[in-house]
Amino acid sequence: MNPTPASNPFAAPVAAPKKKKSKLKWIIIGSTVFVVLLGVGAYFKNKNSDPAQPVTTEKAVVRTITQLVTATGKVQPEIEVKISPEVAGEIIELPLKEGAPVKKGELLVKIKPDTYQAQVEQQEANLVAAKAGAVLAKSQLMKARDDFKRAEDLFGKNLISDSDYAAAKTNQEVAEANSDSALAQIRRTEGALSQAHDLLNKTTIYAPMDGSISALGSEVGERVVGTGSFAGTEIMRVADLSNMEMRVKVNENDIVNVKLGDHATITIDAFPGRKISGKVYEISSSAITAGATTAGSNQALTTDEVANFLVKIRIADRDVILRPGMSGVADIETQTAKDVIAIPVQSVTVRLGGKTTEELQQQKAKEAREKSGNELDVASEREDARRNKDKLDHVVFIKKGGVVEQRKVETGIADNTYIEVKKGVKADEEVVSGSYAAISRKLKDGSKVSIEHKKKDDEKK
Repeated sequence: MNPTPASNPFAAPVAAPKKKKSKLKWIIIGSTVFVVLLGVGAYFKNKNSDPAQPVTTEKAVVRTITQLVTATGKVQPEIEVKISPEVAGEIIELPLKEGAPVKKGELLVKIKPDTYQAQVEQQEANLVAAKAGAVLAKSQLMKARDDFKRAEDLFGKNLISDSDYAAAKTNQEVAEANSDSALAQIRRTEGALSQAHDLLNKTTIYAPMDGSISALGSEVGERVVGTGSFAGTEIMRVADLSNMEMRVKVNENDIVNVKLGDHATITIDAFPGRKISGKVYEISSSAITAGATTAGSNQALTTDEVANFLVKIRIADRDVILRPGMSGVADIETQTAKDVIAIPVQSVTVRLGGKTTEELQQQKAKEAREKSGNELDVASEREDARRNKDKLDHVVFIKKGGVVEQRKVETGIADNTYIEVKKGVKADEEVVSGSYAAISRKLKDGSKVSIEHKKKDDEKK
């Protein structure tokens, strides 16, 4: 009888079963695969889902909004007279310098009068000769009348012939004509003499008003040109610098809002930070047009006329010294709305059929690629732009929890910071105010958002 392995100390050890070890191995592998699959699924889920868009928000508030029309221009005197001569010649007297005060009737310019004095003397001599000729013509007329009266008596007695009678009558008529011509020559010469005196007087120019010499463009010894038909050489300008105005050019889209009496706040470049008050007192009826060259979609250069209207603003502040030609900016207050719901101007954007600006640009680019083989019709493109403009909706985005709600609004007037909302937004609602890229191109109804924290530098400010 053979001994059993258990009883035999020299027998080889028996191997452990492999069933339990294989089962544990498969459990570990399965768990690992499951964790990997969960990670991959979560990754693709996060990748496919829209990320939260960082935005800034502000609450709609009730406030007063004043609509402004901003325009640039220059300071000019309300009254400024250009001094130009009506006669030509050399300047021999120019007693005042630029900036000097002047009183009405004070001597401004004197032009060398020698030529015009000679013309006066010549016309005076012509007048003496004309008057002498008139005396001679009058004497001849009196003799011709006596001769005709004598011939008429003799002709009635049949003592002279018909030809002698006709000759006497003709001599009288000729004498009357000569007398009339001599009298007309006197009047003509008197007119020429008066004109010569007038030209002589115009060699001296006096101040037409109280004011100051605002500009001086000539010096003593220079020759100037002047006639009565057109403006001559501009010698100087006399202006009333105590009454100044701001002349600005307002675009045709804004001029409809500007009216007489509107208050304006003026900022002069030479006085930064200082606000000067003024009032609109004159608006031009005709536009000032200027050409603007633009490139169309077919790269052809086209010229469009930019229409502006001249608006004059009377400056009320007299304690600031302004000089003609100073540049500045005028903010004209055209309308005021009190206690209205207001939101930041940048919060309002436009949508066409619910599409963002970015989607519209992509659609337009696609259409352009499809038409790349054909010549683009610029007029048709402009007509499409006008048609689409009527379809654009003004919208804002209201933050509701972690998403935004796109809401159509009706807006009113606006200032440089806030815009009035007539319909669509209530007070204290949280409106998305930034960023510009998010509002104009990225956000849609239901988009996820997160509040973008301001930088430390902004918070310090």
